[in-house]
Amino acid sequence: MGSGEKKRWHAIFRLLERDERVFAVLLAVVMVGGLATLGLVPLRPRHRIDLYWLVFWFAAYKVGVFALVTVNPRATRAIFVGALAIDLLLVFALLSLTGGGDSLFYLLFFPLVAVNAYYFGPWVALGAAVIAGGLYAASAALVPPWVGWTPPLILAALVGLPAVTLGLVAQRERRARGEVERLNAELTATLSRLQAAQEELLVAERMATVGRLSLKVAHEVRNPISAIELNAEILEDIVRERGGADMEEARGLVASIRDQVNTLDALTDEYLAFARFPRPNFEEDSVNELLEDLADFIRPVAFRQGLTLEVAVDPAVPLMEIDRGLLRQAILNLVKNGLEALSTGGALTLASRRDGDTVELAVSDSGPGIPEEVAGRLFEPFFTTKPQGTGLGLGIARQIIDEHGGEIRWANRPGGGAVFTIRLPIKRAARV
Repeated sequence: MGSGEKKRWHAIFRLLERDERVFAVLLAVVMVGGLATLGLVPLRPRHRIDLYWLVFWFAAYKVGVFALVTVNPRATRAIFVGALAIDLLLVFALLSLTGGGDSLFYLLFFPLVAVNAYYFGPWVALGAAVIAGGLYAASAALVPPWVGWTPPLILAALVGLPAVTLGLVAQRERRARGEVERLNAELTATLSRLQAAQEELLVAERMATVGRLSLKVAHEVRNPISAIELNAEILEDIVRERGGADMEEARGLVASIRDQVNTLDALTDEYLAFARFPRPNFEEDSVNELLEDLADFIRPVAFRQGLTLEVAVDPAVPLMEIDRGLLRQAILNLVKNGLEALSTGGALTLASRRDGDTVELAVSDSGPGIPEEVAGRLFEPFFTTKPQGTGLGLGIARQIIDEHGGEIRWANRPGGGAVFTIRLPIKRAARV
């Protein structure tokens, strides 16, 4: 048997796993088998019928029911209700053709009602048993002699009692199986979450190891960098004392070395600040005074760049619990970005504004703004678009603002440039 044929049979068996398919097959086997078995009983000459063809067409009808259920599973219940009605009428027809109350085909009511009780439950089973008794009485009335009401009542009771019991058991079994499937699904989901958490824990442990290693490397690199910077400074002094074209070129090379060393030194300093973030020390202070002091500090740099520096503070901003040193560092990192964006001139603005229970601190510039392709990675560590940038300034700023219980946002201004806004709660929530 080829793999394609195996897959086809496997797909058919998978279809038969569902209750609806199992019920259709079981009902067909019981009814066709029961009809064929009762066909072994010799009939009276005047009631003889062609049972062979009857069994054949009855089997074909059951195959059709199975096909309908497979093709249109959404209408399964309606199909089975219709099949139950047809089966009851077919048994009634057999009774009428084979002697009415004297026919043995009334026995087909037993497997018919019982199997349907398995699928539909006790109430449908009870109703089918009552209908079966009524059909038996009707067939006996149509084909004399009349047997009286006692046999139909006994038939309804004998068919109904076990059918109702079977229906109740089937319902309980379905509920138990549903509960088992639900628990199995919950267990599978829990195991999946545990596996995902374990994988995340392994990744976190590796990242922690890498972080500790990189922190040690950054710390150890500072000593060689300091030595290189010191020797480069001495070498620059020696070269400066000598003249000649070669010395001019040497001075340029030494200056380039010192620039690169300074870049490495700044990178290690910012990385260590990012990795060894200090615990904030909150005290009541004025953020307006902080902005004004910071503006005085950067004004000479802005003047040399030909920039306009403006400060607009809101007198309604109250004293707040802040770590002055850390918050100053966060705003300074934003200011540095603004200064670099305004290398060709422009305006830089520091502002504060009270907004209900929060205070907004804004650093805006009139530069080119932030490109869309960069926006999604702004706060990503080590991401930078500047040749000499470290990519840690904004990450450190956000870390500081998070420690203050605030948030930091950015936006491109309609008239050009970008604005970074820090929102801080006036009453800082206590952290556990």
